[in-house]
Amino acid sequence: MSGHHDHGPSGEHAEQAATEMFEPPAWDERYAGQGRYWSGEPNPQLVAAAGDLAPGTALDVGCGEGGDVVWLAGQGWRVTGADFSAEGLARAADHVEQAGVADRVEWWRVDARTFDAGDRSYDLVTSHYLHAPDGGMVEVTGRLAEAVAPGGLLLVVGHAPSHEFTHLSESHRKAMFLAAELLPGLPEDFEPLVVEQRTRTLKRDTGPVEAEDSVLLARRAKS
Repeated sequence: MSGHHDHGPSGEHAEQAATEMFEPPAWDERYAGQGRYWSGEPNPQLVAAAGDLAPGTALDVGCGEGGDVVWLAGQGWRVTGADFSAEGLARAADHVEQAGVADRVEWWRVDARTFDAGDRSYDLVTSHYLHAPDGGMVEVTGRLAEAVAPGGLLLVVGHAPSHEFTHLSESHRKAMFLAAELLPGLPEDFEPLVVEQRTRTLKRDTGPVEAEDSVLLARRAKS
């Protein structure tokens, strides 16, 4: 699994290293380093989808350092931040404390590939730049959908395949997806509201480049 904000460093990845990036230890090591790994700013597609919503309960899966959790809590949501990296969750908790919104946030260490909502449900379930290998995001989408309360929203955002990512390994590129490719993962009681690619500007050492976000927004029927 990889990804949250795409403001991290880029470079050549050996295939073995790339495979490891889908597992918790690599992310624990990454988050244990000095300084923020991601920008700390909320993801733009989340702001676009949830900016005008009445706050309720939200689940952010693959929350990383908590940029989206902080933003949602600041908007008045009660947020559960979920990630498979203990180091990421620890860092996210620090950022939530610094933002003064810890009273509206709880944490859940879970791997999205084996995620089971159980009896938990949320008005908004969101995941940004979480990529499961070998097309696994279709199944992950289905798992996330089960956590959406009746009448609630599911927002899944990821990297669309792009020439901007040719430096990445094959396994990373195969983990990318188009929004429409996730539709088979939606249960029958979901109505797709947005199924599209949206252009986004990425910050690179060599200057800004444009890439595409795949955006799936769907609403669960109220009954």
